[in-house]
Amino acid sequence: MTIEMTNTASTLPLVETAGATYQRLELPARIQASYTTRFVARAVEADRARFHLAAGPTVTPKAGDVVVARVTEILNHKRVETPESRKAILFPGALIMLAYGHRYAADQFLAHVPDSLEPCHLVAAGGVAGTVTEQHVSVDDPTRIEPLGLLADDLGIVNLTRFAPYALNPVPPLGAAAPELAGTLPGRPTVIGVLGTSMNSGKSTAMATLVNGLTNAGLTVSAGKSTGTGAGNDPMIYRDGGAARVLDFTDFGYPTTFRLDFEQVRALTVNVIDALSGTDTDVVVVEIADGVYQGETARLLRDPLFHAVVDRIVFAAGDALGAVAGVGELQAAGLDVAAVSGVLTSSPLATAEARAVLSVPVIDTYALTGAAVSTALLPRH
Repeated sequence: MTIEMTNTASTLPLVETAGATYQRLELPARIQASYTTRFVARAVEADRARFHLAAGPTVTPKAGDVVVARVTEILNHKRVETPESRKAILFPGALIMLAYGHRYAADQFLAHVPDSLEPCHLVAAGGVAGTVTEQHVSVDDPTRIEPLGLLADDLGIVNLTRFAPYALNPVPPLGAAAPELAGTLPGRPTVIGVLGTSMNSGKSTAMATLVNGLTNAGLTVSAGKSTGTGAGNDPMIYRDGGAARVLDFTDFGYPTTFRLDFEQVRALTVNVIDALSGTDTDVVVVEIADGVYQGETARLLRDPLFHAVVDRIVFAAGDALGAVAGVGELQAAGLDVAAVSGVLTSSPLATAEARAVLSVPVIDTYALTGAAVSTALLPRH
């Protein structure tokens, strides 16, 4: 989605909006929106005159704030994902609409939201801006961007949560008693969580094939992702697998979930499941990003609320040792692991190693598309 504006960027006098003083800039003539900003982009298209840019030394971005930035040097990320999940090629000088966010990606970058509109980086192709502080040795330096200003209107700085179609509903607090947890999502469908050893362990593919297998069995399946970094690829894969409804944390206005308060992480997980649990839904499958040792994930797996809403786990691993360690961690946390799948099943030898030492089935990723295979993973009530 490309937003066409009629005015070129120009500096206007200092203004005060919603208690903040900043330099007001007109929107540039052409801005490429990104996946994380898709709901905001629709609002801008519908009423362009409502919006402007807020710039200057008094402007301090927060996670989820929408920024318009100029691409100054194209390095690691050479494309940005559009609201339709098309990979748009970046050109030097292009203006892109992103959302500030913290990112945790063991195979790519560790990045944080800066405290000013200083030059920073495109840290995720889905449309996340931040400052990279650590990176994997195998990846190029991050693509560099120069923020022009935060998107704003008469209500103040625009944050993704303001235009998101879903808002977080309250959930039982940390330390809630068992009776409170028992009432969470009353009458919900079966919920299967998909986790993995790390990034690129095969979680999303295993989840899509599982969705496909359950759909082939005649069940109505909804799919979601409650943690991670905003990108359209995973939701698209879930839809390709046959999911009737698909949601992720970006539908609630979060570009990423790294460094969120834990209360928000657990609330997001429950709210994503809740929003997918329609009366016509037989199974909800939800992906939890990164590995079991990532901070928010590790804590979530030991939260009684997570146990109250997730019935079984399918675990994706890259090798036999990772599968054994991961299943052990999940079982130690009291979770019911239904099966192991993922990248390791690309190797017959790794699959055999895992089967020799695991007490749960090791299933080839694409075997999950079989109706009998996938339905065998559902809990027996």
